[in-house]
Amino acid sequence: MTSRTITLDLPESLYVRLQQAAQATQQSFDAILLRVVQVGSPPGWDDVPAEFQTDLAALDRLDDTALWQVARVRQSDADMTRYQTLLDKNSNATISSDEKEELNQLRTTFDRHMLRKAQALALLRWRGHQVPSPAQLDALP
Repeated sequence: MTSRTITLDLPESLYVRLQQAAQATQQSFDAILLRVVQVGSPPGWDDVPAEFQTDLAALDRLDDTALWQVARVRQSDADMTRYQTLLDKNSNATISSDEKEELNQLRTTFDRHMLRKAQALALLRWRGHQVPSPAQLDALP
């Protein structure tokens, strides 16, 4: 296979993300860059709310084992039950101001959890892993 050498100016933010991916996967920067050219860049997080971007950006530095751990984390049954109770109270207009604040905090926590899980799965897929759907992943022991 013939190869060609090119010079390419990359935005600093993309360079840093690719460098982090190379370190996390213990691959050369050239190997990561070649993968980007072949299949596209790692999934971005620029279109998520600013309050979650730091959490998602941190996932770029994780190795595959750590990403699988993030992808497999579940919300506790107690938190899910409490969230549903508060949602019901909110829809029935029987929620107190303290409960409304708790509901907002739980919603933010759940949003952060789901975004991290989705980003971890997207990164694993980009790195070449076969990933199950989120429903299949939740069914795993």
